[in-house]
This record gives sequence, structure tokens and C-alpha cells, in this order.
Amino acid sequence: MSAKEVGDKPVKAGGMQRVLDGIERVGNKVPHPALIFLGLIVLVIVTSQILSWAGTSVTTEVAEPATVEVAPEYPGGTSVPGNDAPPPPAVPEFEVHEETITAESLLTGDGIRFMFTTAVQNFNDFGVVAVILVAMIGVGVAEEAGLIAALIRKMVKVAPRAAITFIIVLLGGISSVASDAGYLVLIPLGAAAFASLGRHPLAGIAAAYAGVSAAFFVNVLITPADGIITEVTNETVALVAPDVDLNVTHNFYFSIAATIFCAVVMTVITERVLEPRLGKYDPAEAPPDAPVDHQPTDEESALESRGLRFSVFYLLIAIAIVSALTFIPGAPLRNPETGEIFGSSPFMSSLLFIISMLFLAAGLGYGRGAKSLVGSTNVINAIVKTFNGLGGLIFLMLLIAQFIAYFNYTNMSTLAATGLADLLEQADIGALPLLVGFIVLVFVIDLIMPGVIPKWAILAPIFVPLFYRLGIAPQTVVAAYRVGDGPANVITPLMVYLPFIVLVCQKYRKKAGLGTVVSMMLPYTIVVLVAWTLFYVAWYLFGIPWGPSSPVHLG
Repeated sequence: MSAKEVGDKPVKAGGMQRVLDGIERVGNKVPHPALIFLGLIVLVIVTSQILSWAGTSVTTEVAEPATVEVAPEYPGGTSVPGNDAPPPPAVPEFEVHEETITAESLLTGDGIRFMFTTAVQNFNDFGVVAVILVAMIGVGVAEEAGLIAALIRKMVKVAPRAAITFIIVLLGGISSVASDAGYLVLIPLGAAAFASLGRHPLAGIAAAYAGVSAAFFVNVLITPADGIITEVTNETVALVAPDVDLNVTHNFYFSIAATIFCAVVMTVITERVLEPRLGKYDPAEAPPDAPVDHQPTDEESALESRGLRFSVFYLLIAIAIVSALTFIPGAPLRNPETGEIFGSSPFMSSLLFIISMLFLAAGLGYGRGAKSLVGSTNVINAIVKTFNGLGGLIFLMLLIAQFIAYFNYTNMSTLAATGLADLLEQADIGALPLLVGFIVLVFVIDLIMPGVIPKWAILAPIFVPLFYRLGIAPQTVVAAYRVGDGPANVITPLMVYLPFIVLVCQKYRKKAGLGTVVSMMLPYTIVVLVAWTLFYVAWYLFGIPWGPSSPVHLG
């Protein structure tokens, strides 16, 4: 396509736009995602045998919990979905030891037994499925009742039109403290908000997706992942400096500043790069059964206002109940041993469930006030309707669960990550160039291993002692890790929420596919990586502390 309509004026596509259009065309011609993951499974099986025949192995130092529990690692925008019902244990102690890692073949007797005997368990352990189902209970009721549409209309009326993009992106960044809710709630909301303003809904999807995922490991809040990463770092730096001990605020200043900085960058990308490329939205692009943006009558507006008042009332009651279960001394959602609330606690572990129940309460209140969802049968039907639309996604998750399990079993991700790390370690360059190289290395590894914790368990024992010997503090290395960990999340095919995002896109463009999402998100990946790296370099050169009592260099 040589031109796009922006308003009433045709705009000739530039070189970058033509490249992205080409990526979208090629990407949308690839087979169904289910067939792609079937092909990847076959590729992993064959490659594992080849690597085993070649005797591929690496010897490295690895950080592991002192008491190891068998638990799968899932890449969910660099987070493990928090769907465990019991209260989580305290942050585990980690030990560093030398380990030789070899390629394991799936075509040996052990490998074949693994594939046959773990198929059900792999899917059963794949927490993303349960996360989606639990989250969509509340969201489904709220959407079916009309609360989501009413909130968007209200937000559009109240918020400055020019600030909508920034607000959505920033909310996405903050939502990474409970990343699953960010993906499942904010991304559809971003699409609907943009559509209600006459802007392209796919741009709203991209803005929300970038906000949630492209700068995932920074936040204005302390997150549970900060505690685990800090513990791993302390164990690895003890190899060269037993007296060094970081706390969870070691990157707090940088994390807050980076969250706001990346939100500004992503806002500019959305409005200056993506929206001109997408052009004016044509509702004919949507499938025939797509929801139509309905303009309420005066009577409906009155019911809508009444519904919103009821939703606030129901929501406040739900918040009061959660607060009583959390903030009162000795409350059950506090850590039973330490009384902690925002670190390792049942409250943090149950954030997704709490958010879903808050949506459920607000949706029930809105439905009652607006008379749009009355009676228990209609409420249950709303949940069932939501689940019916997830059938294809659940089947795809079954295949993804097998692929991840096979990939982990073969040790292919660990071999690749360790090999790349060794190459960078051997480079004879200065500290700052090495830090920038480390950022690039983390970015590359993130394409095949999005999990924030497993990557750090491999890289920390290599790079934390290395940089310490160069006079670079461990908190400086962790800050570099945060920069490299995010930008690739929005384009990696191993993002477990990618099929869900494609599904949301297809509500507004029936021909949307993986190519659509990748072509939209590629500018975010490139620009955020470059801009954020420069931001990191400037912070380093100015010597600004990363957090309280956390200088850039060793004293």
C-alpha cells in the first residue's frame, strides 16, 4: 500500500512504514500459531539430538535455591503468573555452585519417556491458563454488564484528549506489579479508549502492550521480583565480596525515573510513528460480529450514571473487605511470620485474584444500578460467554506448554545464554562499553528466555563478580539488566500472552495476525532499547545513585 489516509489527506508511506507494512504482510502469511508451535516442537526435538551427538556442554557457575522445589518457569512478559493459592514462602536463600550443563536429547529413552509421561502435567503446571480464566471472571462480568464501556466514556470525558496515550502507557508500566492483570485488562481497555476517541484501536492495543511489557522490570513500586533478584545478586557478589549486601531499594530511584522516561518515549512512538502508519480506522476492517460502539440515549446515560455510582459503592465495600484482611495487625493476607504486606506476602501473591474480584464487585454493582445485568443466572451466563471465547487460546496454550517444557528439558536455552555470556566476558573493553554490551546480551537472550529470574540466575554468577572486579557496584549491573530485559518482550514469539493480544486485535481487524502485532511493536523495541540505553549511560556518567545508599561505583 503506497498511501494511508490520515484524516482526509493521503500520506505517502515512508521507507520505515513500507518496511513495517512488509513485515506485517509476511507475518500474516505465516501458518496458524498452533502450527508454528508444532513446528517449533519438532525443531527442538531434532536439534536436541544433534546437539547431544555433538557433545555440546558448558561449565558455568549457577545460582540456585538452597532448598530446591521442582517448579516450572514460565515466560509471561518476564514474570511468573502468581496463581498459587497457598501463601508464598519467604524469598529463598540462594547458593552458587559450578555446574556442567549438557544438551539433553528428547529422542533417547529418557527423553521419549519425558514427552509421553509429562504431557498432561506440563499443561496442568502451565499457570498462565489458570491465570487467564481467573482474571476473566471479573473482567467478563464487568464487560458484559457494560462497566468497561462506561468507564472508558467517562475517562474520555474527564482526561485531557492529548494525555490519553501517556496515561494508558504509564498505567501499563505500573500494572507490571501484577503483570497478568495488565495484559488481560489494560490492553482491551486501551483499544476501546482509542476507538471511542476516533483513533485507531490497534494503536491503543500497542500503547498498552508496550506499557505493560517493554519496560517490565521497572516500576514506581517495589515488586516481588525485586526481592528474588536482590537475593540472587547478594549470593553471587559474595563470591568476591562477602560483606556486600543489597536491599530491595537498590535500584528504586532509577526504576521510578525509567518508568516515567519509557512512558514518554512510548507515547511519542505511538503518536508519531505508529498512528501515522495505521492511518484512519475503517470499521469495515472488523469482523461482522465485532462489538459496535453504541452511543447511549439520554435515558441510557442516566442509567449509566446510576450504574457507575452503584459500581463505586460495591467497589468500596470490596476494598474495605480486602483492607480488613490485609492491613489489620495479624490479618490473614499479611506474611504470617514477618507481618509484611508488600514484599513476600499472601497479599502480593493474590493480587490477580483480588483485582479480578474487585472487577467482579464493580461489574455486579454496575449491572444492578444500570439494570444491565440482573440475576445470578445472567451473571453466570456472562462468565460462560467470556470463557467460550477463549477456547482457541486454551488449545494454543496446551501446545506452548509442551514446547516450553521440551525446551527446558534439552537445556538449549541455558547453553545459548551461557555461550553468549562467555563471549561478552572475554571481550577486552572498558567498564561502560561492557555494561552496554551486557544490555545487548540480555536483550538477545530475552528473545529465547523471557523469564526475568531464570536469566538472572545464569548471568549473575558471571557478570556480578566480573563487574565488581572492575570497580562497578552490583546495583549498577542490576540496573543494566533491567534495561536489557524489557524491550524484546513485545516481539518475542515466546511471550505467552501474544496469542491473547492477537485475539484482541482481531476484534478490530479481522485479518490481524502475528505479523500485525510484530510490525506494530518493532518500533517500540528498537527505539526503547536505544533511548533507554542512552538514558542508562547518562545516569552512569553523571553518577546519580541508583537508589538509597546505592552509588554507581564502589566506594
